Amino acid sequence: MSTTNIIRPSKDPSESSSGIVDVHTHIYPPSYMALLRSRSSVPMIRDFEDAGSRLIILPGENDPSVPSISRGRPVGPDYFDIHRKIAFMDKHNIETSVISLANPWLDFLPSSEATEVARRVNDDINAMCADHPGRLFAFGTLPLSAPTEQIVIEIQRLQTLQHVRGVIMGTSGLGSGLDDPTLDIVYEALEQTDFLIFLHPHYGLPTSVYGSRASDYGHVLPLALGFPLETTIAVTRMLLSGVFERFPRLRVLLAHSGGALPFLAGRIESCVLHDRHLAEAGKLNDRRKIWDVLNDNIYLDAVIYSKVGLQSAVAAGGIDRLMFGTDHPFFPPLEGDEDQEWESVRLNSEAVGHLGAVDSSAVSAVLGRNARRVLRLDL
Repeated sequence: MSTTNIIRPSKDPSESSSGIVDVHTHIYPPSYMALLRSRSSVPMIRDFEDAGSRLIILPGENDPSVPSISRGRPVGPDYFDIHRKIAFMDKHNIETSVISLANPWLDFLPSSEATEVARRVNDDINAMCADHPGRLFAFGTLPLSAPTEQIVIEIQRLQTLQHVRGVIMGTSGLGSGLDDPTLDIVYEALEQTDFLIFLHPHYGLPTSVYGSRASDYGHVLPLALGFPLETTIAVTRMLLSGVFERFPRLRVLLAHSGGALPFLAGRIESCVLHDRHLAEAGKLNDRRKIWDVLNDNIYLDAVIYSKVGLQSAVAAGGIDRLMFGTDHPFFPPLEGDEDQEWESVRLNSEAVGHLGAVDSSAVSAVLGRNARRVLRLDL
């Protein structure tokens, strides 16, 4: 195996631990894999004679006109084998990972099934963490298609699971977006438990915006543009609907460095201030500016792959609100030894390394110290 050159955080004697922490890393536990294999519609795992097992989770990926080798992505042990996760961590000098169920989570389940599956998935993931003490923590999964009172009960139950430090959610919420007033009871429960929401995209943008030749470009348009813009729109809807005014202690970690939110924050704020409809509706009174929310409620992961994007994230929220991530098991090397260093991890690591030129303590903060503080990983 080739040796890895991912940067290491400097040792800080004031910290109980200063190793690298990965806050954006996914797993499909065996029970969830079995669920996907049992399905005949998206999301599902489908076996093809000429392409093997394929994970098909995005809208439009099961189009019969698309060759089987282009539908979804190959699904191998890195997606479900926790020992592969640990090996990946060891390879890249990652001391601790906060694992989470990957999209599409449980959004697709009937209301009558969601709560039971959520309990099973959360228990499975917590057990994985227990088998690797100190190495693994987790974000829990919520049964968002279930009645809200059952969602709240699961949030409260998650407090009893030793290794859970928050929850992962998609942008659809209960089905009508994160500005849906019906979500308030869920936000209230998350605020009361002080659970961090790891907000992650899945649905992207309508496929029509990519044009008639989108399939010629693989997954680039939906992943590079659809996911970040989905996150940006979802959080802006939260801002406009007053979520952070009603729940001033709600904490949200945004995937992929917040999408386009750091870069567009000033434009969003200006559009709000100059919107006559909002002014006449009295919605500009006693509102929190986007900069206040970015500095008090929102955290960003560092999964942006370049120093340019990371500098925008730092400028929007500050070094102390940024946390390292890998997005494992997605974005693996296309060719070569599966145990080689991942280019995606190297790019994120190098971007964080450039922060040291501005602030000597920034690298250690982003690589691990921030996550340990925010998620209380040393307790």
